[in-house]
Amino acid sequence: MRWMLGLVAVVAMTGGASAESASVKRGSYLANTIMTCANCHSPKGPPEATNGKDYSGGLEFDEPPFKVTAPNITQDKETGLGKWSAAEIKNVLLTGIRPNGTPLAEIMPTNFYQILTPSDANAIVAYLKTLKPISNKVPNPLYKMALPHHLFPGSEKPMPASAMRNKIKRGFYLATIGHCMECHTPMTQKGRDFGNGLGSGGFEFKGPWGVSKSRNITSSKTKGIGEWSDAEIKRAITQGVSKDGSKLKPPMGYGYYAGMTNSDLDAIVAYLRTVPAKD
Repeated sequence: MRWMLGLVAVVAMTGGASAESASVKRGSYLANTIMTCANCHSPKGPPEATNGKDYSGGLEFDEPPFKVTAPNITQDKETGLGKWSAAEIKNVLLTGIRPNGTPLAEIMPTNFYQILTPSDANAIVAYLKTLKPISNKVPNPLYKMALPHHLFPGSEKPMPASAMRNKIKRGFYLATIGHCMECHTPMTQKGRDFGNGLGSGGFEFKGPWGVSKSRNITSSKTKGIGEWSDAEIKRAITQGVSKDGSKLKPPMGYGYYAGMTNSDLDAIVAYLRTVPAKD
């Protein structure tokens, strides 16, 4: 009888470890593909200066409302998230509020993340908890004015698991947690113009690559991607090559998107086909 109880305990422990491993694997997939977390939170520059420093802090954003540097989100206890609980990390991911009550700059797309399913939110946190500690102190943020926390339309609550069976809805979910429309929607003094300019592009990004401007990804046939084939859209997403063969500039995260599954890419393309044309 005792050996049977022992066997049950071992099986239960193995099952728990397996579930945890699956959660970390899912979190790694999301963080390192569609959500492109390391794209902002990793140093940019020559390989000798950046190798092995993923997630230790990266891009600087100097915009009229703020001047901030993407912080260190490794498990370093002094300069990263090593002292944060899983609940605190999850809360800042979903609300944009630090444990001390300070809001994050709106460049951190927490206003897109409330759509995360509970299992995906937990998976991302589980993965972040596995990141090796890297000591790297980034400059403190400078907030020049307060910005309202406008949730992206449609992202106000977690996506029901049943909706994932619909290709367009799943594409919307992925494009939302990937905050595609944050970069591809123009900024006004009141924030992103999701009402009138959704997906119409025009936002400028300054960085080691120079200055890049986000493209129109609406269904417009003249200014957007309405005349692009599915294969051309997926090539732009995963390889950074436009319909005419020209190369797209960073911070477009095509190097991360290249790791996405074909079914996820197909779902995103299906959703993009539904974005109203803006010329």
